[in-house]
Amino acid sequence: MSETAPPAADALLPPAAVARQRRTLRSTVYHWLFDKHGGHSYAEHVEQWIAVLIIANITIMLLELIPSLYEPYAKWFHIFDVFSIIIFTFEYLIRLYVAPEDEEFADSSVPRLKYMFSVFALIDIAAILPFYLSAFFAMDLRVLRVLRLLRLLKLFRVLMPAIHEFVELNKGRTFRQKVHALVFDSPHSGSLHHYYDLFIVFWVLVSVLAVILESVDSIYYNLALEFVVLDVLAVLVFCFEYAFRLYSCVEEPKFRHWLGGRIRYARNPVALIDLLAILPFFLEVLLHHLVDLRFLRTFRLLRLFKLTRYTGSTSTLMSVVRRELPIIGAAAFTMMLLVILAASFGYLLEHEAQPDKFENIPTAIYWAVITLASVGYGDISPITPMGRFMTLIMALLGIGIFAIPASILSSAFMQELQLQRQQLENELNVMLSDGVLSDEEMEKVSQLAKRLNISHNQIEVLIEKAKFQQTERAKNDLFMPKEFLTEHPEIAAAQFHILFEQLKRLATLPNGAAVGAIIARSQELDAAQKRLWLELSERTVALDEPSRKTD
Repeated sequence: MSETAPPAADALLPPAAVARQRRTLRSTVYHWLFDKHGGHSYAEHVEQWIAVLIIANITIMLLELIPSLYEPYAKWFHIFDVFSIIIFTFEYLIRLYVAPEDEEFADSSVPRLKYMFSVFALIDIAAILPFYLSAFFAMDLRVLRVLRLLRLLKLFRVLMPAIHEFVELNKGRTFRQKVHALVFDSPHSGSLHHYYDLFIVFWVLVSVLAVILESVDSIYYNLALEFVVLDVLAVLVFCFEYAFRLYSCVEEPKFRHWLGGRIRYARNPVALIDLLAILPFFLEVLLHHLVDLRFLRTFRLLRLFKLTRYTGSTSTLMSVVRRELPIIGAAAFTMMLLVILAASFGYLLEHEAQPDKFENIPTAIYWAVITLASVGYGDISPITPMGRFMTLIMALLGIGIFAIPASILSSAFMQELQLQRQQLENELNVMLSDGVLSDEEMEKVSQLAKRLNISHNQIEVLIEKAKFQQTERAKNDLFMPKEFLTEHPEIAAAQFHILFEQLKRLATLPNGAAVGAIIARSQELDAAQKRLWLELSERTVALDEPSRKTD
């Protein structure tokens, strides 16, 4: 009699553990850096940082065209260029090394050679080749700068897959629906919407930085024309964005009407911020010959408020403020009352001693606010003994009074985050009621997670937790969907055990004969079900008979 061979060591391990043991260094590098479909992969982060570096290179190349900036810092410009070349070279070599792991090149007999002649690989080599050629051949600096613009083509490695995904998601849809998918987050947006948001955020930051630097006379003197061009480009970008949103907003359920919906959207606070981001530019251009409107340039800083669209924390904070508004109002009233009383007493105690500083009660209000807020500039301070004593009392009161709104907002903000995360868990439990997460449901979960700043790993933990809760609940739920039981045979077996024990308990009831008579007369049960009850009750009685005799 031959003995059965013992199972292989891999057979005793979970499939994921076996895959990890068999994974080579090359496949591990590919999985961590470039595999977008692999779990726990950093491929998206790698692409995002490479895109940031490419944009930084283009920005630096534009700054090099300004002699007043380039000549004093030529060494640092060169260091950044060398650093970028090192990163791009390593990226190219690593992609060449892991090419056999890529599905696009794995079928080839010479996968690395096939990769070298692919479009993206040629773009990668074109981005770094001018630098190495300049080390061996004398090249005109102007020609070298032009060739360095080829690095801009590396963005296509990021954008092309996103564009293909966007096209697939929007097949058969109208132009307005496609514009809506690009500028508004929806199930049809894909990753291209994310890159569009990054593009707008980039221009917001650049335009705001330009406004700040314009206030430095030495910088503005050398870059006045560049600032004008940059502002014009920023306004063009923001105008197109505003037009796209106003054009496609009617695809949103709350803005359906072709005219009324657009008017409602234009009155939305976020849309008003978009309008204020471009309005100062046109007012200055159209009315500069009538009124001096240079002060409107400062209002370009309002573009910074456009960033509130791209973070969920702002909407969370606004909901917290609305919810806690009565308490915040009571605290504000208390602070206002304390300020007015302190200013009045300060005026009475210090006016005669310092008529130039405590000239009137409105002036004393400034002193009271500065004192209660524990700022203490020192430009106005009491000199009488009673005034100084009252200042001590005010400073101690201010520590508690001015801290009340901050503590209310912080605690309410934490409660709101907990409530929203609990809402996300509840949504996951509802979505997993059928045992699976569809693509649309996963997209909805991703949008909620993005708004709550929950990472991908945390989402996986919440999904596993929800699945575990569903499994535990399903063991006692006798009416689970057939699809769920098909995918979880262990739960089906557990339910069978529960049902069988329940039937045995019913069959051994003292009034089993009466129960059997009711079942025999029932019109809801067919003959097979009645026969099953009869056989089960007879066998249960037969099995229990010896135990009763022993007792």
